[in-house]
Amino acid sequence: MPPSGFSVDRDDLHPSLFDFQRDLVHWALRRGRAAIFAGTGLGKTRMQTEWAMNVHRLTGGDVLMLAPLAVAAQTVREAAELGYEITMCRSQDDVRPGLNITNYEMLRHFEPVLFDGVVLDESSILKSFTGKIRTELIESFAFTPYRLACTATPAPNDYMEIGNHAEFLGVMSRSEMLSMFFVHDGGETQKWRLKGHAEDAFWKWVASWGVVLEKPSDLGYPDDGYILPPLNVQDVVIEVPGEPAKTLSQRQRARRETVAERIAACAEIVNATDRPFLVWCDLNVESEMLAAAIPGAVEVRGSDKPAHKEQAMLDFAVGKIRVLVTKPSIAGFGMNWQHCADMAFVGLSDSFEQVFQAIRRCYRFGQTQPVNVHMITSSREGATADNIKRKEADFRKMVAEMVQYTKDITSESIRRAERDVADYRPARPLIIPSWLRSEAS
Repeated sequence: MPPSGFSVDRDDLHPSLFDFQRDLVHWALRRGRAAIFAGTGLGKTRMQTEWAMNVHRLTGGDVLMLAPLAVAAQTVREAAELGYEITMCRSQDDVRPGLNITNYEMLRHFEPVLFDGVVLDESSILKSFTGKIRTELIESFAFTPYRLACTATPAPNDYMEIGNHAEFLGVMSRSEMLSMFFVHDGGETQKWRLKGHAEDAFWKWVASWGVVLEKPSDLGYPDDGYILPPLNVQDVVIEVPGEPAKTLSQRQRARRETVAERIAACAEIVNATDRPFLVWCDLNVESEMLAAAIPGAVEVRGSDKPAHKEQAMLDFAVGKIRVLVTKPSIAGFGMNWQHCADMAFVGLSDSFEQVFQAIRRCYRFGQTQPVNVHMITSSREGATADNIKRKEADFRKMVAEMVQYTKDITSESIRRAERDVADYRPARPLIIPSWLRSEAS
């Protein structure tokens, strides 16, 4: 995809940005339509805000930022630290000149054609939405000149997520991507694998519009301040009568039948300390019982009003709430809770990505303490910590391979000082038709 953006002087970007952040913003502005796949805590909020502000300065038009619930308010606060104002909106009537932000669910109340730029924050959650909303986003901003998608590094084998981003940015449709680089395996519609000869070409293509990094050194920058403390994932297995579950339905039944035992074990751990604690659950009954068993705990459920969800998550972030009880599907994306270094899973989702993202709310760059994760299960469910660690290791290995494929291309592109434009070298003199010439000429 040829660049469709504009160039700014790096020195004109906000001085608080780190070198790698400044270069990524410079690159994304030059591309015009780009994706930043960056590890949690690398400052995507600051980068996307600086990008949006420069689009506004160039065009004089408005920029709409879309974010998960509560993340929008968090973004407004972080922007204020840069000296920028972002208007929180619920409809087009609330939009003010400059930068505006809303939740994804509110998109239908806006007129996308009125914006010169759009930012998708935590854009990987689009795959959690219905196909209708995903299609609406792609179609709504198909003619928006400047587009930026920011999210954590994708699962390297989640090609649909990469395809969704390419389609949103107008690079290539997902179906075109699949037919060009992939082969379909058997009858399962989701089973696609890269063609043997296409792997290098595919990642080179991704690197032409997206950048992938887990840490600054992936692109040749120092990792000062970006070394994570230890992550301690511990199994807390409650012994209960019964045979170990062998199927998904048996495991789900075991969870329902051992709620009381798991709640008691979690409450004992959480009530033994006065530190901030984040408790993840999977069932509504778990959430209710946890809130009752842990003094001062605040419960956030899917059925709660958006205002309550948002306020509770923000209150937890600033320390007004010590213990927050919720589900990864509700608060597992986007929130920065580095003030908390202790969490427990009382019910586990079968989605590794949800568990992975939930842990990353606290275990992210900026965290200064070792993070302790308690995986509370019954003996009928089996130990889960080793399984999580194995999947984490597999994920890290795959991300490292993905970074390796793209790092040289993106590093060269990001550090390039000149704008990517084709030189015009005329082969013959310009001849102006007589009817265009003035009489004076």
